[in-house]
Amino acid sequence: MIETITTSQEAIALEEKFGAHNYHPLPVVLNKGEGVFLWDVEGKRYFDFLSAYSAVNQGHCHPRIINALIEQAKELTLTSRAFYNDKLGIAEKYVCELFGYDKALFMNSGAEANETAIKLARKWGYTKKGIPANEAVIVAVKKNFHGRTTTIISASTDPSSQKGFGPFMPGFEIVDYDNVSVLEKVLANPNVCALWIEPIQGEAGVYVPQDGYLKSAEKLCRQHNVLLMMDEIQTGIARTGKMLASDHENVKPDLLILGKALSGGVLPISLVLANNEIMLVIKPGEHGSTFGGNPLAAAVVMAAMQVIKDEKLEENSERLGKVFRDRMTAFIKKTKMVKLVRGKGLLNAIVINDSPESETAWNICVRFAEYGLLAKPTHGNIIRLAPPLVITEEQIHECCDIIEKSILEFEK
Repeated sequence: MIETITTSQEAIALEEKFGAHNYHPLPVVLNKGEGVFLWDVEGKRYFDFLSAYSAVNQGHCHPRIINALIEQAKELTLTSRAFYNDKLGIAEKYVCELFGYDKALFMNSGAEANETAIKLARKWGYTKKGIPANEAVIVAVKKNFHGRTTTIISASTDPSSQKGFGPFMPGFEIVDYDNVSVLEKVLANPNVCALWIEPIQGEAGVYVPQDGYLKSAEKLCRQHNVLLMMDEIQTGIARTGKMLASDHENVKPDLLILGKALSGGVLPISLVLANNEIMLVIKPGEHGSTFGGNPLAAAVVMAAMQVIKDEKLEENSERLGKVFRDRMTAFIKKTKMVKLVRGKGLLNAIVINDSPESETAWNICVRFAEYGLLAKPTHGNIIRLAPPLVITEEQIHECCDIIEKSILEFEK
């Protein structure tokens, strides 16, 4: 018998008792979503200003994506890759043509896609660049976030990601982000096979590098025969006002890593794109996933990406991101609580004028929720603000009213 949750307190108590304590959610229990809105079990409506960490760019339960899911689920959901299915090749062709690559490799979670890119980069380093066995180096950057597997956290500088989980995987060198001079030195090492970066560091607090950093990184990678691995799991799929955040500088990575909004938040789908010289270094049996590339995911990804194109969500994100930042920039002059606002498109953050150890940003997000807007702090004093890209200008202003009202009240 399936139990029914009738109150928020009941749901929270069940998770507390039976679930692992690896998350610290805001005390809101949600049971319905549509477009930019979420509803809790008591029926209160909220603006979603997190979009499931940018997985729901197309809005909650988009009817075209849901219909693709339902229709394919009636026919076939999973075969494993032991056999061909009639949807995967079509989806691979779709994404390769959309992003401009020879080959696509579908996985499930974003962490799996990053793990896949690591394996591709190392294998390429040994078979194509001639790096001695087991000596390949991947250069990562400080304050990165690529996932939480044991390999990925080996390249992390976040104490909460690493503490208590060692020993760590060797083969990573970690340098400053947004610093071209350090790249000039570290990429000259002949054992470096790849540079692994986010075009905007989302989890770090929506840290946007200086103009030209990504282009310089691309140029240095070409100069030293190093692969550029771009993690666009959170920044891709129109979130920053372009299909990819790297498009702002006309940068094309050798390995493009995508996830989250590939499905519009309907099911886990991730993807690595590369050209033949890189993708074909992995042979049958050397990498895989039971669920990766399943026909259900293949049908959903095409519907989800077509929604982005047909509804011109890149343009909406670019235009309304400017509207949001203009409002917040003007608001900063009225309060001492906010230090700055930064971002691109509809991936933004406001930095609270307090220490990262304080609970001020958390308490402000609780106040947001009281007024019907859901957001979440990252790194203590930073509030990430990322609504679904289907939001309207009128709704943006309504949400800015809530944000400003909450902060001013909190300041008093």
